[in-house]
Amino acid sequence: MSALGTVRRGKQPAQQAPKKSAKPPKSTKKRQRGLRVAIRKALAGRAEAHDRPGFRGWNRPGGGPAMHVEAAPEYRGTSVQVCGLWPFSAGMSSQVIGAPLGRHLFTGATVCADPVSWFLAKLISSPSLFVLALNGRGKSSLIRRMAAVMPAWGYIPMILSDLKPDYSELVTALGGQVITVGRGRGNVNPLDSGPMADMLHRLPERERREAIADMEGRRLNVMIGLCELVRKGPLEDFETTLLARALRVLDREHEGVPVMRDVLDIVLQRHPDLAAVAQDRGDVGRYADRTERLIDALIALGEDGPYGDTFARPTSTPMMMDRPVSFDISSVQNEDKELQAGLQLVCWSYGSSAISAAKFLAEAGLAPRRVYFMVFDELWRALNASPLMVDRIDELTRLNRQRVLAQALITHTFADLTLATEEATKKARGFVERSSMVCLGGLPEDEMTTLRKVVPVTRAEERLITDWSMPGDRDPVTGEAGAPPGRGKFLLKIGREPGTPLEVELTGLEAEVNDTNRHWKDVIASRRGEPTWSGEAS
Repeated sequence: MSALGTVRRGKQPAQQAPKKSAKPPKSTKKRQRGLRVAIRKALAGRAEAHDRPGFRGWNRPGGGPAMHVEAAPEYRGTSVQVCGLWPFSAGMSSQVIGAPLGRHLFTGATVCADPVSWFLAKLISSPSLFVLALNGRGKSSLIRRMAAVMPAWGYIPMILSDLKPDYSELVTALGGQVITVGRGRGNVNPLDSGPMADMLHRLPERERREAIADMEGRRLNVMIGLCELVRKGPLEDFETTLLARALRVLDREHEGVPVMRDVLDIVLQRHPDLAAVAQDRGDVGRYADRTERLIDALIALGEDGPYGDTFARPTSTPMMMDRPVSFDISSVQNEDKELQAGLQLVCWSYGSSAISAAKFLAEAGLAPRRVYFMVFDELWRALNASPLMVDRIDELTRLNRQRVLAQALITHTFADLTLATEEATKKARGFVERSSMVCLGGLPEDEMTTLRKVVPVTRAEERLITDWSMPGDRDPVTGEAGAPPGRGKFLLKIGREPGTPLEVELTGLEAEVNDTNRHWKDVIASRRGEPTWSGEAS
């Protein structure tokens, strides 16, 4: 036999008996017993649950679970009103300070804000607001909501240039004053310091000098702006000095409020004060050469110039200081950009001067103390009319901040603030940087690079803003464009803090008063033979 097949005969080794298993410890027995009890309870619970509906209904054969469960009704009220509903009440995460603008897009909480209320509550460092959003995204509706609520708290809105008009009907509904200005419709005098100017002599000497200096600065600023607008170029330094001296001479020697013709006459007459400033050295010919271009600009601003008598006559309607006011300049055609920009500048200066004077009088106890909210809409029109306008607007808004006058500036995109020179662009973007509150609506993707340089926004906030810039879907049947998805939606930014996304909600009455497309709807209704907004069928 081979070795592989060999089987060794002999006694086989005895097999070991299996060891007895050790008894499990008492703790293990307890766990096993608890597990069996839990299983029995779970089975019993499953059987019991089978006999009652779940959160979405009967989820079993023959049942019908709900695919959508509506949220429970939610109401808001003060702690006094809802205290009896405890423990079913909860505090709001956002502060209830300012005009109620709408709901938070994520939490549903009411968002309240306006530059006056937040400044008085010391939530922001200056009462200033800047609004940026594309057309049709509800910029004017946002400001109108603030303007509609503020009078209830004693804050008076002043719409200093209503170009469309967007605010006139609201101001009328609030019992305010609408001042119509334009060719053949009304005049505003650039040299008019406002309805409060005649009361400044009652101020103490120190305050009177300060108030007069403030008004003179505004008036000179607007006159320089108008001259630069018609000349399409800047004034020389000595021309600016000549203009300032001419205004001082008129204040000293002229009775009443001067008009543009009075300024022209004082320059043409070669007043001794002006001759000294012009450094003509007694030479009439040299004086004529030094003042020629300034005289040309003043003639252009007169009744025979391209703007007609718009700036050449006394102010048609003095502004009231105790109610909301709107300067309606919608009669000026969009093609007349220079006149639009000139009217914007003059109306802004006129309103600002009057409000500044009212502040001085109130501080002296000579007039009621009022808080004003000034709205500078369609900022891009003034900036596009002339690259020099940015200097005039910059001076005007800086004076407002010094007098603690609340203001809101509104335009479409950062492209509106990109001007001919780097210095002018920096000044224009400074309007946004100096605003304590910034509301960002729908903006295109290519704006984000510039936006990050001026307003600190996160990537998530950028996505929100760009999504809101998308156009609305078209109706597959009629082909009509729907409302943009970003209409009424804004991101409220305060410095580097996370933004608050909100959607402006208008009441039915507000929507009726604030319908800026009403005339277009009338045209569509007339084509269909339907009643127009005024109730008349065409």
